[in-house]
Amino acid sequence: MIYKNDISSIKDEIGEKIGQKIIVKGSLGRNKPFEEQAVIKETYPNIFVVQYQEHDTNVSYRYIDILTRDLEVSVFDGEGYCPLIPPVQK
Repeated sequence: MIYKNDISSIKDEIGEKIGQKIIVKGSLGRNKPFEEQAVIKETYPNIFVVQYQEHDTNVSYRYIDILTRDLEVSVFDGEGYCPLIPPVQK
């Protein structure tokens, strides 16, 4: 279950990382996964905007997409990329 304070904390975390490089992993539909580098551009109450470097396009995503794991975001920490939300332990 996702709680309101989970969404607030992910908003704050992404808001602190505006301008940082990220890797976005997701799915474009049936067996069409993607993984691309981007930069966090802006945050809004319900969405955040990233700019893909390769295509020079802006795309918006919902914070809930990260919490439901429909979208994986890894942030560049200076040495490598670490996931915004740790992977689920099985």
